[in-house]
Amino acid sequence: MALTSTYKLSNGVEIPIIGFGTWQTPDGEVARASVEIALKNGYRHIDTAEAYGNEASVGQGILDSGVPRGEIFLTSKLWNSYRGYDETIAAFNESLNKLKTDYLDLFLIHWANPIKFRDNWEEANAESWRAMEDLYKDGKIKAIGVSNFRTHHLEELAKTQTIQPMVNQMFLAPGELQAKEVAYATAHGMQLEAYSPLGTGKIFQNQTMQKIAKETGKSVAQVAIKWSLAHGFLPLPKSVHETFIIENADVFDFELTPEQIKEINELDGIVGYATDPDTATF
Repeated sequence: MALTSTYKLSNGVEIPIIGFGTWQTPDGEVARASVEIALKNGYRHIDTAEAYGNEASVGQGILDSGVPRGEIFLTSKLWNSYRGYDETIAAFNESLNKLKTDYLDLFLIHWANPIKFRDNWEEANAESWRAMEDLYKDGKIKAIGVSNFRTHHLEELAKTQTIQPMVNQMFLAPGELQAKEVAYATAHGMQLEAYSPLGTGKIFQNQTMQKIAKETGKSVAQVAIKWSLAHGFLPLPKSVHETFIIENADVFDFELTPEQIKEINELDGIVGYATDPDTATF
């Protein structure tokens, strides 16, 4: 296994097993430089979203890296302001423009039940998904999926979809395993992507994680990322510091023991819990 190793999605598309996350990365030079640094240090999978407000900088970082676009797996997401067929197409095209590319490798519906569409989220998602299916059939997107969808949202989408989501991106980190949602996604052939796999920093204070880091001679972050991979998740660690960007990818020279994995699995709530998409206020 290496940074360029891939999982195979249900449609046969290959996706690098670690992605570089850009949530909360400031737009402008910080986002541009961090993406360039990640690509120059071997990452080939970049995850962004319209809502992050940094797509243009991410796109520039990709160009500045000199890595050919065809070697990069690039993801963006449909924000909660947009639903319906035409709005989804328009939002997708806007993301393409900002990212300075003519296709995406993966496009996700960012949240299942936006407050703007709470009275008719089922129909709103169905129409957005129909647009994404058409973009997929047209070759504008290599794979389509969702983010922050729970089982009942996926079951509702399944009533009208002609193509099943290939990915569900969720908050998955030590202390938040979302077992029910993971089981459903796995049973339906969806790749689980783990955003905030380091628990937005909270994980570093945990004594169990510190102990296992000491046992393995690795950092807490490296242990958390390795744990994510051990579950078959696709972690999306984020950093803006070159040292940590490199460190977060340096996880292929050690293994966690079954006992260590079990210890981490038994942690509960140490990084908080996933936001409920049905009660989120955005």
